[in-house]
Amino acid sequence: MKQPKLLLSLAAALMMTACAGDYTPVETFTEADDPVALTAEQQAAWGNVTKTLNGSWGSPDLRYSRSEVPTALNQDAYHLTAWRGERTSAQLLLWTAEGAQGVECEIADFKGEAGSLPASIAQAHFVRYTVADVQNYNFKKGGPTVLMPDMLDTLEKFDMEAKTTRPVWILVTVPADAAPGTYKSSITISHNGWGKVTLPFELEVQKHTLAPASEWAYHLDLWQHPSAVARAQGLEMWSDEHFAALKPIMERLANAGQKVITATLNKDPWNHQCYDAYESMIVWTKHKDGSWSYDYKVFDRWVEMMLSIGIDKMINCYSMVPWNCELEYIDEAQDGKVITVKAEPGTAIFPVIWEPFLKDFKKHLEAKGWLAFTNIAMDERSPEAMDAAVKVLEKCAPEMGFALADNHQSYKKYTMMRDVCVAMRQPADLNDILSRREQNYNTTFYVCCGPFYPNTFTSSEPYEAEMLGWYNVAHDYDGMLRWAYNSWPADPQVDSRYGNWMAGDTYLVYPYNRSSIRFERLIDGIETAEKVRALRRAGVDTSEVEAMLDKIRKGDANDPTQPWMEITAEAREVLNKISR
Repeated sequence: MKQPKLLLSLAAALMMTACAGDYTPVETFTEADDPVALTAEQQAAWGNVTKTLNGSWGSPDLRYSRSEVPTALNQDAYHLTAWRGERTSAQLLLWTAEGAQGVECEIADFKGEAGSLPASIAQAHFVRYTVADVQNYNFKKGGPTVLMPDMLDTLEKFDMEAKTTRPVWILVTVPADAAPGTYKSSITISHNGWGKVTLPFELEVQKHTLAPASEWAYHLDLWQHPSAVARAQGLEMWSDEHFAALKPIMERLANAGQKVITATLNKDPWNHQCYDAYESMIVWTKHKDGSWSYDYKVFDRWVEMMLSIGIDKMINCYSMVPWNCELEYIDEAQDGKVITVKAEPGTAIFPVIWEPFLKDFKKHLEAKGWLAFTNIAMDERSPEAMDAAVKVLEKCAPEMGFALADNHQSYKKYTMMRDVCVAMRQPADLNDILSRREQNYNTTFYVCCGPFYPNTFTSSEPYEAEMLGWYNVAHDYDGMLRWAYNSWPADPQVDSRYGNWMAGDTYLVYPYNRSSIRFERLIDGIETAEKVRALRRAGVDTSEVEAMLDKIRKGDANDPTQPWMEITAEAREVLNKISR
């Protein structure tokens, strides 16, 4: 009996060797080395890993080291709970001591008493590691770094190096017509056809239906950066190829409920705070007789594309008060030379420059049918600058609105502003939020380079992004803003740091339309806010959720020493309970 077993083993070994010899490595970029050295105990842990490929469920609330053997994991069936029409996430971990080529994931159909759902409602994404700053209160450029898992890659296979851990992010989009009930599925992971690991999971589909993202009330405003796409993907600025690349990236944003189109009126309004300057969408020309004309072709094409994919509530145009107050125009009297002029609010040149433009821009917007939802937008400008800008706008184009990322409580003075976003650490008064809502004006909050916590930096724990959604509904904001959706550093998939900002501060998704852990968990928080408000409208008893929201409201959301991960998880379970 032993001889056939030996022959079988030899045959298997020969087959594996042949497969290995025929195997073509996966083509992908090389991740950075881990800047944090393992302790002797952590290094020794790899000696206890006996199987070539190992797998278990992790938590979508946490990030896991690439260099360490994961611990405290779960191989039991992972339970997901979602409404019909909702997107939800899970995270599993793979690890190998000797390396594994051609790792791939196969998800089974979802089967339950109510019927079945196809495997295609779920996707598995290998998570990639990028360099990030250590998250701390005293961040300084050039400080200690770490390696953080973030980008959700689109590779179908992955080659794992020896002594590495690789997260896999599972995204499940529940069909809006799915029958309520519990469905069982599993994910099978193998390497080059061998060493299969099967992890069961189940999906509880609740009876409620989440409206499509285009109908969400949550006012999401993540600033877009079209110029960065051209540079990162090697495309000519504003070419057909550039717009073709922009569309799927912006469709991903639309599917998160984005309401606002970010447009630029002139040269880079943020004075190159990102790796790529914002290219102007409108070309200004001063003619020999002193008159002005404006070429809106790029602006129109950008807005029309965004409207076509459902981002259609507001066009926020930056800015009458750019960060360096500089504007550019072509001067015919100087043989078409590009002139840079400094037009500070309150100076004599400010109305001379802006009044002709605003009058012409107003006519153009009227002709396009866009005037009623276009705002002149400002970012953290002083009250004095605001006074001058408002004066000129109200004189020339009072039908246009104002939008402001406000860290001076200017919204209390300028009560006519359609779109006000206050810094998280400078909260708006609830009475002001309610009063503005009665006028159909929205009030949101924002995070950017601050606060330190909670945030969506590359080194922020994933639950922090969901926590922002709970914070939103607890304080009755209409939504949130973040200063950049895709302002990428030089090579974000390898190194997420840029300038004086915490790593990842300038973007949430990656080139070539790849999502991130942070972005998916931010959507979880937005869906949470939509679900709570939908239950209230439906007359469901939400008293248990209201108690959790009161707990969140009374706590210091910016204090990382409080058990916010546990509080967020508890709130999530309470919401699932009352939805059930």
